[in-house]
Amino acid sequence: MRIVERSLQIPIRWDRNILSDIRDSVSEHLGGDSIPVRFIVSESSGRYMSVEVGVLEPTNSETLPAMPNIFHLAKRSWENTDSFNAVFIVPTGIGAEIGGHAGDATPVARMLAQVCDTLITHPNVVNASDVNEMPDNGLYVEGSVLSRLLMGTVGLRRTRSNRVLVALDAFHDARWVDSAINAVNAARSTYGLETPGIVVLDEPLRLMSEYADSGRATGEVAGLDGLLRAFDQQRGRFDAVAVASSVEVPIAWHMEYFSSSGEMVNPWGGVEALLTHAASSIYNVPTAHAPMMESDEVAAVDPGVVDPRMAAEIISITFLQCVLKGLQKSPRMVTDPQHMIAPGTITASDVSCLVIPDGCIGLPTLAALEQGIPVIAVRENRNLMRNDLANLPWNEGQLNIVENYWEAAGVLAALRAGMSPDSVRRPLGPVSRITPTRAQKSDG
Repeated sequence: MRIVERSLQIPIRWDRNILSDIRDSVSEHLGGDSIPVRFIVSESSGRYMSVEVGVLEPTNSETLPAMPNIFHLAKRSWENTDSFNAVFIVPTGIGAEIGGHAGDATPVARMLAQVCDTLITHPNVVNASDVNEMPDNGLYVEGSVLSRLLMGTVGLRRTRSNRVLVALDAFHDARWVDSAINAVNAARSTYGLETPGIVVLDEPLRLMSEYADSGRATGEVAGLDGLLRAFDQQRGRFDAVAVASSVEVPIAWHMEYFSSSGEMVNPWGGVEALLTHAASSIYNVPTAHAPMMESDEVAAVDPGVVDPRMAAEIISITFLQCVLKGLQKSPRMVTDPQHMIAPGTITASDVSCLVIPDGCIGLPTLAALEQGIPVIAVRENRNLMRNDLANLPWNEGQLNIVENYWEAAGVLAALRAGMSPDSVRRPLGPVSRITPTRAQKSDG
């Protein structure tokens, strides 16, 4: 089986049924031979949306594994205000100015965490090759799991530590395989990573990078069967999985990317997200991917001093340490509704706010819309997505569009204090006077 991405144009009504309309349109276009694993709206205007859907599909006669419907929403009936918990997302592969390269949204995460009880974020925000500086009150959650949290179908439970299985594609240069093994041993000896071991895949896992028509980084995942067999054979011995394999990227893209001063979209992350979305959804465990060095030729590429946002990638040879450190304490997933009500489990009812780059419409944004969760959209984090968030049918005051993350932190602080964010701005206009309309008597 494989994972590929399909580009669709679907009709849309900008009303309260928008999520169910999208679900029905995608299902109609795809038919029954594939399972959606990732969903992005790349552009919207008028009555249509251009969407890009990552799908798991058979390559021969395989039976596809059981997976949750990514469009299923369990509406929250209340908001728990005992604590203030924010979700911070920078989608992978969209060319975001902040968070589009190598963990370069980490300073934002650390700042926003100061005005939250818990900041829930995902690997793309903080993964920086050998560096992972998650805030102390942060939770490292794979992207599809974040979507399911907001959709109300998954809960999160903190853990002291996870048993992290490492799945390694050994159909590769022995030098880089040894480097990955050394990285795992370094994690064990320095910060006490617990692992049941390294499982060597019995067939090549191929991640092939490409760009969608929208300019987003995406790709294709082939040879998934070997990875799923490894999960099945080790079931019960792990709580999280780190996958290390190469991402096939044309050699010319390496130098072009590192010499682009941040203008070129990072070609690696999009296809990695397709893999981790599928694996996390099938097995309900946190999963993250680290790209192995492709070859000695790639390792010899010397772009010199690069844009600071890319620098973490230049100084690493395994790119694995950030993944291991993140997965070590990534929260466990809770899928049984009866267990989701247990004390200490974070659910959609516990989410106080969502922070996203402006223009981004995907499942997290649509879930927040449906759940009544306030959204802060940041204009300064420019990206390739072409959507006007104001077109969505928000409740009054639910959407807050700000210029930068400094302002986002201020809005978070106001929401946490139970204040209208507008109350600290000037001019502050007078309250509206509402004149009730008198009901007309019927002629009967």
